[in-house]
Amino acid sequence: MKRLSPSIFKIPADKIRSGYYTDRYFLRTRDVLIRDRRDARVSYQFFPREDAVICGLDEAIAILKTCAGGYRSEKKARELYRKLRYVQWKFQDASSRQKKKEIFFWQKERARIREGLNHLWESGWKNLEVRALHDGDSVKEGEAVLVIKGDPKLFVHLETVLLGAVARPTATATAVARVVRAAGRKHIFFFSARFDHYWVQTVDGYAALKAGAFSVSTDANADYWGIESMGTIPHSLIACYEGNTAAACLAFDRHTAPSVNRIALIDWDNDCIGTTRKILESLLGSKKNPPDIPDSYFLKHARSVVGKGKGRLWGVRFDTSKNLRDRSVRRPDSYGVCPELIRKARRVFDGWGCRKLKMVVSGGFDEKKIRRFETLRLPVDAYGVGATLLRHRIDITADIVEYNGRPCAKVGRRKSDWSRLTRVR
Repeated sequence: MKRLSPSIFKIPADKIRSGYYTDRYFLRTRDVLIRDRRDARVSYQFFPREDAVICGLDEAIAILKTCAGGYRSEKKARELYRKLRYVQWKFQDASSRQKKKEIFFWQKERARIREGLNHLWESGWKNLEVRALHDGDSVKEGEAVLVIKGDPKLFVHLETVLLGAVARPTATATAVARVVRAAGRKHIFFFSARFDHYWVQTVDGYAALKAGAFSVSTDANADYWGIESMGTIPHSLIACYEGNTAAACLAFDRHTAPSVNRIALIDWDNDCIGTTRKILESLLGSKKNPPDIPDSYFLKHARSVVGKGKGRLWGVRFDTSKNLRDRSVRRPDSYGVCPELIRKARRVFDGWGCRKLKMVVSGGFDEKKIRRFETLRLPVDAYGVGATLLRHRIDITADIVEYNGRPCAKVGRRKSDWSRLTRVR
């Protein structure tokens, strides 16, 4: 399996090499080993604390390729890095004020200092032996996923960054894999971007797609894959058309590329079935406020505006709040996106001749709720899952387990089975 190129990850090499993202005690460890001239060859073993779908290994390897090693003169490097931090701040300040001359000046200064830092850098990658699993592999608790053999002075300053680079996407991939399994052959839409800081969207989207998600919602989510993000017509667009979902859908259809499938959010009026009918009637009428369409005409032609591309409705998304009961629901205990609503909507849509109209559900869905819907064999085509995918964390731990070829690990830790690991060239 081909690993992703280091260039894909946009690694901030200057910051990582300098220890900007590293726990201070690892930097001090490196300093002690260098000053004490402690030469050794160790085996560093990384493993998860629970069963998981591992992810982030390609990025960890890219970090090692880019940032393992050291500066020929730590003193000169520290001075240059302090200057770089100042210049970077000035560049950002000029950018925020849109001062063109200042932007060009500080951009040139930044490149000059980086060139100086790169000139001082001595890569240690060729002196390391690295073995790893592949992103997307299923692993057991305690199983080795990454092993680094070499002089710890070359890479001990990277432990914090490497652990985080694997831990975050592994947690996301594991959570997504669980809902993908729960959904069977149904699609999973990854809608988690709004629930965390935007800097982590790229790695989250990569992990989600690696674990089997059907689509992601932002271009950042899709960045490593080079695919196009997708989504539905949001509540905010409906609000901008005074709560008229049909008018918002028509506007979306008029101005959005034909290659984009139209998926309407239909819970604004708490009448999912009625709102869907109004959207279909609007597409048939091709006007902002089409006249009432007779039932006979609607039943004969509704299917013609269902499907892919411009002028058609590919699917509808049910997102009813858990505190509300849709207008079509009769059971007093059925709130939110419930089985009664889904069954009734499918019967009505099929009665209109719209059997190809896709049904997407969202709003608090997790592995448990998806399994319940699948056990009940509800006619759902896709699940939109968001915040629940980011709630669980998976710890990744790293230990030295060999020193100069001999076992060396703290009590309770040991070298595990490395037979699944492949050598990274």
